[in-house]
Amino acid sequence: MMVQEFKMPKKEPETKLMVRLQESETLELKKSTSELKEAIISIAAILNKHQKGELYFGIRNDGEVIGQQVTENTIRGISQVISEHIEPKIFPQINNLLIEGKSCAKVEFDGIEKPYFAYGRAYIRVGDEDKQLSAKELENIFVRKNKDKLRWDNQICEKARLDDISSTKLKIFLKIAGLKYDTLENSLEKLKLMHDQQILNTAVILFGKNPQEFMANAKLRCAVFAGTKTSSIIDMNEFEGDLFYLIEEAQKYVLKNIHTGMRVEGLRRIDIPEIDKEALREAVINAFCHRDYLEPDSVNIAIFTDRVEIRNPGSLYGGLTLTKILKENVSKRRNELIAELFHRVHFIEKWGRGIELILSKEPKTIFKEVADIFYTIFERKKEGLSESKIGGGQISGQISGQIISKMQKEILGLLKANPKISRAELTAKLNINPSAIQKHINTLKAKSLIKRIGAAKGGYWEVIDK
Repeated sequence: MMVQEFKMPKKEPETKLMVRLQESETLELKKSTSELKEAIISIAAILNKHQKGELYFGIRNDGEVIGQQVTENTIRGISQVISEHIEPKIFPQINNLLIEGKSCAKVEFDGIEKPYFAYGRAYIRVGDEDKQLSAKELENIFVRKNKDKLRWDNQICEKARLDDISSTKLKIFLKIAGLKYDTLENSLEKLKLMHDQQILNTAVILFGKNPQEFMANAKLRCAVFAGTKTSSIIDMNEFEGDLFYLIEEAQKYVLKNIHTGMRVEGLRRIDIPEIDKEALREAVINAFCHRDYLEPDSVNIAIFTDRVEIRNPGSLYGGLTLTKILKENVSKRRNELIAELFHRVHFIEKWGRGIELILSKEPKTIFKEVADIFYTIFERKKEGLSESKIGGGQISGQISGQIISKMQKEILGLLKANPKISRAELTAKLNINPSAIQKHINTLKAKSLIKRIGAAKGGYWEVIDK
């Protein structure tokens, strides 16, 4: 059992010369210990607002010193009442002072474990008054208090060990960040990725050899649909690994499955996808940086004929709204540690201008929240690529005005290089399922870009140059 501590009074009370005191948000005055209950409430209220303060017995609330008898029993009585009626417990310092020749009791107190309760209720200091906290105000204090404890990114990954971290991945990161690699453990410590010699979740999901062995949501799901709804799937793929790998695969998957035109600059032809690369990259990074990792779901990308959707678990964090983000350029981060490390390698800005940047590149982008899932939706430009101009250069279709996807362009290249290549070989080389290969081939046939010569077995493909 913890013994209540307090400073024993001296035989001769300490003398204090002072100007007249005035009540404030951190100072309370009581005429005597007859107001001890009110004093306890004031202490709790001050702690909830400022985490420290002072209280005097023997001084009226207008600052007039009237004094009161202060004995060892007086100090012990004050200390016991504080101990019994304030939760969590605090251990104040209590002194017997002579002020203007009169004996007073001074109580100095502090504490960081708010909210503090006095007689079972929570109060907060407003000016020189004590206001009872509403249920909502009390809830907000608890949320702020437990914010770090509830964060997934700074929690320990219980089963992970140093051997599960890739020193190669870590060295690449440190080189880009302009930092030096020491040992694996020291490097993780310097990046604040260890606590009590245990590895944090962020270390595993960024630098783990196989993060999916420890966290099922170290995953990306992608799909291409034949229309504007999910009823007909052309291709579906899943990726597992660290966040840097997943971010790159997400971008590659989208760019591979949307239309690409070309801009001519002098003698150079530059690929221009129908969705701006910088906007796409920002949206993908935001999805992985700000998603709720306490949710088991993955980041999902859905490619329709009219749009591309990037979906991540978790609505906007910390009471933010899209209106506040766009009007006030503010941001709050659910995963502070992940965001800090992304910033070190220039993936994100500390100012949180992600949505603003996306809209500057793709003004028609839609952001919305549905059932705790955040959507970033890019409109596809469809056939508009064939005649559009970007940056003064003319965009043309990839094959004489025909708009085909990057995947279809790759198929054409493989057919041209090896006219006898089989569908199974195409599937293996392009890492998509056989049904998707067949649908792409049907599209190329319909556009009169390829023709089958001979039987299914023993025949070959003819690529028609246009």
